[in-house]
Amino acid sequence: MKVAKFGGSSLANAEQIKKTCDIILSDPRRRLIVVSAPGKFYDGDIKVTDMLIACVNAFLDGGDYEKVLRDIIRRFSVMADELKVEGVLEDIEKDIRGRLDPAMNPSKLMDSMKAAGEDNNARFVAAYLKSLGHDASYLSPREYGMTLSDQFGNAVVLDETYDNLSVLANIKGIGIFPGFFGFSKQGDIVTFPRGGSDITGAILAAAVKAEVYENFTDVDYVYSVSPKIVKNPKPVRYLSYREMRELSYSGFNVYQEEALAPVYRANVPINIRNVNNPSCEGSLILHDYEHTVHPVTGIASDDHFCCINIRKLLMNREIGYVRRILSVLEEEGVSFEHLPSGIDDITLIIKESALKEGQFDRIVEKIQNAVQTDELSVEKNLSLIVIVGEKLLNNIGIAARTTKAFADNKINIKMLSQGASEISMIFAVDTKDCGRAVAALYHEFFD
Repeated sequence: MKVAKFGGSSLANAEQIKKTCDIILSDPRRRLIVVSAPGKFYDGDIKVTDMLIACVNAFLDGGDYEKVLRDIIRRFSVMADELKVEGVLEDIEKDIRGRLDPAMNPSKLMDSMKAAGEDNNARFVAAYLKSLGHDASYLSPREYGMTLSDQFGNAVVLDETYDNLSVLANIKGIGIFPGFFGFSKQGDIVTFPRGGSDITGAILAAAVKAEVYENFTDVDYVYSVSPKIVKNPKPVRYLSYREMRELSYSGFNVYQEEALAPVYRANVPINIRNVNNPSCEGSLILHDYEHTVHPVTGIASDDHFCCINIRKLLMNREIGYVRRILSVLEEEGVSFEHLPSGIDDITLIIKESALKEGQFDRIVEKIQNAVQTDELSVEKNLSLIVIVGEKLLNNIGIAARTTKAFADNKINIKMLSQGASEISMIFAVDTKDCGRAVAALYHEFFD
């Protein structure tokens, strides 16, 4: 059995759904299919999930939610007409309208509506396959036991789910399973973070012990660097779970980083493939593979970071100093990304999206009061760049080559950090220099 997941761009319109179903039918081992909500088909298009969010916000604010709702129904209506799928449109509209309950908690309502895109698209794809004469069925996450924690918008899978879903290994015909959401033990619809359909597919692949988890997207491979920064970058044919997680977390948008955990534990390979070029072999993510002599597998970057630089003479002699700093973040409900330190210095690097308005200034003030710093400074508009590779371990001269590449391009390094595993090396630079910095590293290691 193969588990195959198709993302929003693979299901954005009738043409893409037909292409997706042709791929499903081309291999009889593709019997368990995970689908996202219809996504963007062109620049300026709107994802159905974003339309559903806008609908909820208008509903809660007393705005014209009907207009947005009609636009959502129209997306499915156009696809139904073009694919000649009958008998589903009324059910889809009834389902979405039925979720707009004014008595429902706003967070609960939002998750229920966000899940409507995947849920109804799964019903739609199953109906289309049936209309072609194939044995296909919609699989209900509630019925088959996709059980998640009760954190709206940020749920995690519960261990019992894997046993619940294992029965799908014996499914007859083709099963279409909606991605992105499940049900709490209280029976509420709860969603994963954005990109959560990747997580659904990984959970199913692990539960049924799939031969491979195929993740269809709109690129031929995982590339060594973003094609938006470097033209025609080298593709990566093989990479490890650890490498992919580091790259995904640091800015690669090909695969959701949390989705690696289930398949990693079950040792199920992941095949990243292009729905628009299904003959391409794609990239394979494996537990282990025979590494090339190349030390770097990929380079990723992400923007919008800020840092707090703390200096206190004899900091190393004060027991509990770091704990007091981190307790401020804990009180504020904020996580940090990196924590490089010296004998008298420590730096907190925080993702700006993790902060609410005015929270950064409050955190700085609380830290000042908690640890009585000698000096404290802040920097904003930072980007983090990471080079990743299993072969970084014990490979002499990597740091020298990276710093030389930056120096040759007159790029100032704000921070350099390497973890004990030595699988990645992280640099902070001014955001205005990020593109040039990534390109400089690519040319150093791949040209």
